[in-house]
Amino acid sequence: MNIGFIGAGGMAKALAGKWAAKHEVMLSGRDLNKTEAAASSLGVRAGTAQEAVHFGDVIVLATRWEDVFSAIENAGGPAAFEGKTVIDINNPVSIETFLTTREDGRSLTQAIADALPGANVAKAFNMAQVAVWEDPNMIYDGRQLVTLYTSEEEIEETVAGLIADVGSEPLRLGSNAHAYQLEAAAAIVIKFLFAGRDPHTVFNFIQPEVKAIR
Repeated sequence: MNIGFIGAGGMAKALAGKWAAKHEVMLSGRDLNKTEAAASSLGVRAGTAQEAVHFGDVIVLATRWEDVFSAIENAGGPAAFEGKTVIDINNPVSIETFLTTREDGRSLTQAIADALPGANVAKAFNMAQVAVWEDPNMIYDGRQLVTLYTSEEEIEETVAGLIADVGSEPLRLGSNAHAYQLEAAAAIVIKFLFAGRDPHTVFNFIQPEVKAIR
């Protein structure tokens, strides 16, 4: 599978580094020299945002959340994303109040889906800091990390497979109508991280059906 990133920061590098073993990956960023250096360190490709969208079967939106819609336009606009699977990893959370910033009761993911009517959009990888995704083991308190995600059914298997490929256990919360819940839950983690908690601080979904609790 070809995976294109819009963004080449910490989250992009962490996920790309995990996926490079099984997939073809391209990073894109504002500074092409820095992007090329990051890509070289991971053994993946580098390009412009437009090239990454053209390259990818899956596109990961790995910019700051404030920049998502301008990044989509810079990458070619909605037409460039036709037929693509798009994964939103962002959290529209104020670092002053630690509340979600969207006031319409809908998620950033739903707004992205509205902006990209020809794409299949999902929410994933938003509930943990970069250090967690860099972790080669993904075992927390004796259990494999569970990654909650939302998507439409058409891309459920694709997103679940990519979550499994980073070493986490996928668990679909439902359609993107539930993405707002993931963003709100992430705000809790972000608040604790800014208060100085260890960067490996995570919610882990305990499933006694998978592993007995005692």
